[in-house]
Amino acid sequence: MKILIVGSGGREHALAWKLNQSKKVKQIFIAPGNGGTAFIGQNIEIQAEDLSSLLDFAKKKKIDLTVVGPENPLALGIVDLFEKNKLAIFGPLCQAAQIEASKVFANQFMKEFKIPTADFKVFSVYSRAKKYLKKCSFPKVIKAEGLAAGKGVFVCQNLKEGQQGLKTIMVDKKFAQAGSRVVVEECLFGQEASVICFTDGKKILPLLAAQDHKPVFDGGKGPNTGGMGAYAPTPLVDKETMEKIVEAVLKPTVEGMRKKGVLYKGILYAGLMLTKDGPKVLEFNCRFGDPETQPQLMLLKSDLVDLMLACIKGKLSGKRIVWHPGYSLCLILASGGYPGDYQKGFVIKGLPKKEVAGLKVFQAGTKLEKDSLVTNGGRVLGITSRALTLKKAADKAYQWAEKIDFKDKYFRTDIGKKAF
Repeated sequence: MKILIVGSGGREHALAWKLNQSKKVKQIFIAPGNGGTAFIGQNIEIQAEDLSSLLDFAKKKKIDLTVVGPENPLALGIVDLFEKNKLAIFGPLCQAAQIEASKVFANQFMKEFKIPTADFKVFSVYSRAKKYLKKCSFPKVIKAEGLAAGKGVFVCQNLKEGQQGLKTIMVDKKFAQAGSRVVVEECLFGQEASVICFTDGKKILPLLAAQDHKPVFDGGKGPNTGGMGAYAPTPLVDKETMEKIVEAVLKPTVEGMRKKGVLYKGILYAGLMLTKDGPKVLEFNCRFGDPETQPQLMLLKSDLVDLMLACIKGKLSGKRIVWHPGYSLCLILASGGYPGDYQKGFVIKGLPKKEVAGLKVFQAGTKLEKDSLVTNGGRVLGITSRALTLKKAADKAYQWAEKIDFKDKYFRTDIGKKAF
């Protein structure tokens, strides 16, 4: 099989690495890819949002399966376009992808199908939102409606922070059109978990539950990022809790889509708060997580191609997932200043020169420049380890975090530590 992977992050490097292990796969192309994917397949200079060029490439190269990493091309309708041209592609249709692309759609969808989430109000006029905040008790969560690379959510402890978050989104237009509407939500309390599943529109097959660490600083402080690290499985989601999540969240979502005339195929990701009243949805994503994918795929023993094709063909029933024993943890090495302004182009040194058992350094914001690998993004590397205990996995990742170096390197020091 010839595979095309769309995207350029650590998630896409992990997908390329895992798909390349399948005996069915002969050749992998990654558009646009990064410095790490270049050693697995062939990087193609086509951006993830350039749907017509991706389609032309897939036709020309006779691609057997396209795998979409990021949310933007899904929201733009890449699956609809490829299916119209009778090309196999893994991911949900444009209408289904609105569950991530529009927080207003997602909240209204959850309300309609009685999926547990926070109480919310939607505003399209800044003055009305500002007036509403003055009547509120805090904390409150303020979200830009559209896609903002994980950075459009503000947890506001008081009115001043709420007004600042509102101004950032609606007046300063930090997220452009993504902030034309805002959702103001009650703040949920508890522990966060990511529950991600394969679905063919009927059957649901969950991956190991993970825990992401969104804020940039230790202790969950500072602005939100795309994710500073993750581990799986999380002990927060035991068998009983997973069953509750499947029955109260995942199944009603897939069934609700079907009632709206949409067969949801691909990955469904529920970002959850495990509250005293049970699991409640913080957000939905329509694709693999990043960085959750890295530890999940590190633990996956099954053939990923088989699972993806089963989703596309509506044949997930009867499939099961086989896992490696133990735990996996991904630690993000970021550029200093991220998620704000940061510099690029610094040489990366100290990467392992040969395979290390239980370790893979997935590349994200990197590129090859002459004979050097240099930084090219906010999240640069994802040091991903596997061990029989979470502490051993964490120790291995942090040992390598000290060995690998680039100017202004930054990482959190507490990834996974609440769990051991």
